[in-house]
Amino acid sequence: MPVPLWVKQLLDRWLAESEITHGPLFRTLRKGGKLGPAEAVSEDLVYTLVRKAGTAIGHPDLTPHDLRRTCAKLCRKAGGELEQIQLLLGHASIQTTERYLGTKQDLVQAECLSLNPFVHTLRTSQTIAKITIMVPSTPNPA
Repeated sequence: MPVPLWVKQLLDRWLAESEITHGPLFRTLRKGGKLGPAEAVSEDLVYTLVRKAGTAIGHPDLTPHDLRRTCAKLCRKAGGELEQIQLLLGHASIQTTERYLGTKQDLVQAECLSLNPFVHTLRTSQTIAKITIMVPSTPNPA
């Protein structure tokens, strides 16, 4: 997964100093800064650490889910493809990712549609403002 250079540098430093060669990347530290057992940190610990960090920066209600959503939205804002964000989030359906981001694919402005003269005519005459395609998530029984 691509990450900013500063993130890679911090991870490389952590791996070098912790001497982690296998197992979970993030682990607890014991007294004296010694690395804890080769077990991943718990969800509760992550939640607690994020809440403490949020409080320290004036956002006491910050949660790990807020960070996940912010990451996804920043990826999209930076031009990330919806399909790539879907993979990043682990969503099975692109519609789930759209709902998560609060966006829908813009089919009116899609490049492939500009090749169709009928759509171009509709767009330039402003007969339509938006095209919405509904795809049922489960087939309707006949």
